[in-house]
Amino acid sequence: MTTMSVLRSCGIVRRMKISQQHFAFLLAALSAIGPFAIDTYLPAFPEMAQQLGTSALHIQQTLTFYLVPFGFMMLWHGTLSDALGRRRIILAGLLLFALGSLVCAFANCIEVLWLGRALQGISSGVGMVVGRAMVRDVLQGAHAQRLMAKVAILFAIAPAVSPIVGGYLLRFYDWRGIFIFLALFAGILFAACLAWLPETLAVEKRQSLHPVKLLQAYQDMLSHGLFNRLALTSAFTFNAFFIYVVAAPVFLIRHLGLTPQSFAVMFVPQVIGMMIGSFLSGRFAGRLTHRRTIVISLSIMAFAASLNLIINLTLPPGLPWSILPLPIFACGMSLSMPNLQLLVLDLFPERRGLTSSTMSAISTLVGALSTALLVPLLWDSTLGLSLGMAGFLMLGVISFALARPSDEAHAGA
Repeated sequence: MTTMSVLRSCGIVRRMKISQQHFAFLLAALSAIGPFAIDTYLPAFPEMAQQLGTSALHIQQTLTFYLVPFGFMMLWHGTLSDALGRRRIILAGLLLFALGSLVCAFANCIEVLWLGRALQGISSGVGMVVGRAMVRDVLQGAHAQRLMAKVAILFAIAPAVSPIVGGYLLRFYDWRGIFIFLALFAGILFAACLAWLPETLAVEKRQSLHPVKLLQAYQDMLSHGLFNRLALTSAFTFNAFFIYVVAAPVFLIRHLGLTPQSFAVMFVPQVIGMMIGSFLSGRFAGRLTHRRTIVISLSIMAFAASLNLIINLTLPPGLPWSILPLPIFACGMSLSMPNLQLLVLDLFPERRGLTSSTMSAISTLVGALSTALLVPLLWDSTLGLSLGMAGFLMLGVISFALARPSDEAHAGA
């Protein structure tokens, strides 16, 4: 049975005004808001500091002002969608993101920029969290994994396109044009979702927002050992990759001597790796267990992190060797993510939105803490960044090793 026939049997296709392929594209675009909100403005850091009359550290802190509310709201996007419906929450999030982008575009001091970034952070995770729950609302097993792999392949384009877009907007306009672009992107997505995005959560399946019931649901989830181990596996392995995204302005401009318009040198190979990993995840669906696929992906990431360490211990920073391990690591990471996400979502099928929210919040909290505290300590040398990648990956491997195979079978793997 094809994914399309499964969707049709669920009645979803009849409610959708777009094909399954366009549905996947729309979910990918919604998920891409988060990467766009980070990667697009990275090339503009030096110009922003100069025009706003502030320090590089204060501009770096715009990431923290974004990531902290981003992580906090990860706990609520899915929960609210469990109670009020998926579509309504996505539309509200897009409007707030557009507003935050405009605040950033017209900021005349660093404090207003921090405010705009906080508004973006509050809203930008809604597409990723709720979109993941929408897939699991309507599909099971290998069909869900294949659709999530399609979304991931399309989503992988965002990290490559966004810094290129940011670099060229910076070249022909200035840094404010980047945030106007983000506002327009959110506006176009709002119109597309208003016209075509279906509601996938039936009214009779919606959950209460009663504080006592919510508190009990969070307590059950956060005290669930397998949930915590799988969520931390996802968080640590993603952050091993994310530290290079956050450090890109220093890594590429200071260490490799590139210009803001040359960020594609790093991001395009990473995206190719992510697309290959997502493609392999779809091919493995129904053929390998989730655990087997994750073990393969961790092995790929371990090879890439080891190669990265060897290169930085033996060679000076330069092209292409300083970039080479990154797409290999991205391939392994993208191979693991759909499998980890489906394992986690199946632990609490009655509250998939809340489950998706909590998993994303844990990952974002790890990212926010490392962005604020760790990455500035590592980016002074390429060896420091490679050690950071290896360290986070090791934590991810340990977390997954503690998730017993018997637990996975209980989770419905």
